[in-house]
Amino acid sequence: MDSITQITLGAAVGEVVLGKKAGNRAMLWGAIAGTIPDLDVMSNIVADELSGLAFHRAITHSLTFSLLAPIGFGYLVHRLYKSDLSTRGFFKDTAWVALGLLLLLVLGTLPMPIPFPTVLSISGIVTISIIFFPMLLFARERWRRKPSKNENPSIREWTMLFFWAIVTHPLLDCCTTYGTQFFQPFFDYRVAFNNISVADPAYTLPFLLLVILASFFTRQRPIRARLNAVGIAISSAYMIFTFWNYQRVKGVFEDSFKQQGITYDKMMITPTILNNLLWQGVAEGDTAYYMGNYSVLDEKPIIPHFNAVPKQHELLSPYSDQRAVKILSWFSKGYYNVLEKPDGTFQLNDLRFGTFGEYKNEDSYIFQFNLREVNGELEVFPSREAPEDAGRTFNELIERIKGR
Repeated sequence: MDSITQITLGAAVGEVVLGKKAGNRAMLWGAIAGTIPDLDVMSNIVADELSGLAFHRAITHSLTFSLLAPIGFGYLVHRLYKSDLSTRGFFKDTAWVALGLLLLLVLGTLPMPIPFPTVLSISGIVTISIIFFPMLLFARERWRRKPSKNENPSIREWTMLFFWAIVTHPLLDCCTTYGTQFFQPFFDYRVAFNNISVADPAYTLPFLLLVILASFFTRQRPIRARLNAVGIAISSAYMIFTFWNYQRVKGVFEDSFKQQGITYDKMMITPTILNNLLWQGVAEGDTAYYMGNYSVLDEKPIIPHFNAVPKQHELLSPYSDQRAVKILSWFSKGYYNVLEKPDGTFQLNDLRFGTFGEYKNEDSYIFQFNLREVNGELEVFPSREAPEDAGRTFNELIERIKGR
């Protein structure tokens, strides 16, 4: 999910694990830990678009990373707050943790369709990005030179904080359509439950407000833990609602397909951005995909019309063994169609994410990849990432959420 949500969840988990001992430091380090998995986006600095796409939400979002990385971070943070902290010793410890993190990222990236030189570049830049936070806090502590009023939790306690704050990040992302490669480096399957949008204010805002309020109270005040617990309870209750809502809406789509005599091999639904009321679905037929949307505020629990989108997978048949087609087909879980443009290039659209508002033309698709042949190989070149009139599109989204 979005960074604000992950920071909020990490801070709340940090408070649960070590709030009574470390106070706001527990929230701070929980927030940092909740951010760490998403630092894999730094790979875009050194990776091509396809490699970055394959690496995002991969090894840093895995159970393996959640189990191993906290050991190093827990040790470093414990050392950071020791009264006898020495510059040389801490930098030496940090170097060893960075080396271990680099090795973990390299091993987790090797099974993926990424060239080995790029593997090293990606792993190096992400390692530097992740290790930056302990180093920044170290510099701050050395500069302040003030004794801490909080006791320093043990290495084991800091490790548990990092484990829970990190592992809850990919578990939350598993609920989105993008999903996570939770079982890397053993399997590249992306777990995606599709029950909540990548950004949903109804989940985040009450949670964030209560965590912020809790931070204003000292760790000795019971109300601090209570506010944090209420925030977790409300967000968890909403998450349970999204799973229930998913099953309810899925039934509406299945009934609508049946009533219209549409047969399909597989089908998926997902909520639209920023809400859990308006859903879009796509089903795969023999030669086309059928796309439609439904708001729980619609007068009738039925989708009256589906857009038939031709697959046209055969356009890429000559390139089926090439890296670009393999990665994009895997990334989209097979839910994609292909368009051939007048200039001879191709547009591959990931249909899982639907369109910006109602379908109008080929630019309506949210996730689209433009491909062109260069010396016999298909390459991805930049494509538009947002509609030209975002304001109008957003207004259309709001109106459609209200039902029809």
